[in-house]
Amino acid sequence: MNLAERSNSYTIRLNNISVHYEWYENKEANDKPVFTLIHGFLSSTFSYRRLIPLLNRRYNVLALDLPPFGKSQKTKKFEHSYQNLSQVVIKLLENLAIEKSILIGHSMGGQIALNIAKNRPDLVSRLILLSSSGYMERSKLSLVYSSYLPFFSLGLKKWLEKQGVRKNLLNCVSDPNMIDEEMIQGYLQPFNDDNIFKSLTRMIRDREGDLSSEELKKITIPSLLIWGKEDRVVPLKIGKRLNRDLPNSKLIVYENTGHLLPEEKPNEVLENILSFINT
Repeated sequence: MNLAERSNSYTIRLNNISVHYEWYENKEANDKPVFTLIHGFLSSTFSYRRLIPLLNRRYNVLALDLPPFGKSQKTKKFEHSYQNLSQVVIKLLENLAIEKSILIGHSMGGQIALNIAKNRPDLVSRLILLSSSGYMERSKLSLVYSSYLPFFSLGLKKWLEKQGVRKNLLNCVSDPNMIDEEMIQGYLQPFNDDNIFKSLTRMIRDREGDLSSEELKKITIPSLLIWGKEDRVVPLKIGKRLNRDLPNSKLIVYENTGHLLPEEKPNEVLENILSFINT
């Protein structure tokens, strides 16, 4: 049975926006913590398609599309700050009565997970950070001001189209041969709705800077950091710096691996996660 056949997909209204989430139940895992999967920028739950079935063999798994990505609502009225996005995840956990969760955050999703750990540590038992973003400053004022210009979102759309999904994926993986048509279409699908470009324009204005070293040092939740040595999107030096700042963290580095860890090395990621949470 494939992932789509086992998936229970839902839509819920949280913080004045419709959020898509998926619940994968394992009836033998009711006494175990739930894994909550948070994807990265320009991505969706699709990026976890290889890891979800592996985790679901032992655990209940929750995955969501952060607005404005995936199947979640795309609107310029929503505040697309990391603080607000982390509140969406917190509200989802509360609505589903999930008292403790192991958060897995990939890329930007790692920064959202860190915000949740900072603001609601009671909800988090472990942090798994896969090539997590970190130490990014807020967008330059010149770009923020430019985002208010008419047709800025149209220009953003043309720029992203020029980049192309395949080109972006080539920058994210170590082995280009793994990129097939299914992968391209999966990452392309959310951008068929033009409203996403208006939302991304709003995100340029709303996104605050990443958590500082001082804030990170206060997060004592056990954390596993996994990185690809050939990551060109969030280089390994970010992982090493996070490992220094997070007081209760461990860093694992994969050879011949890029940025898309859940796609490139799902079995290895699973093995390291299981070892970490059972320690």
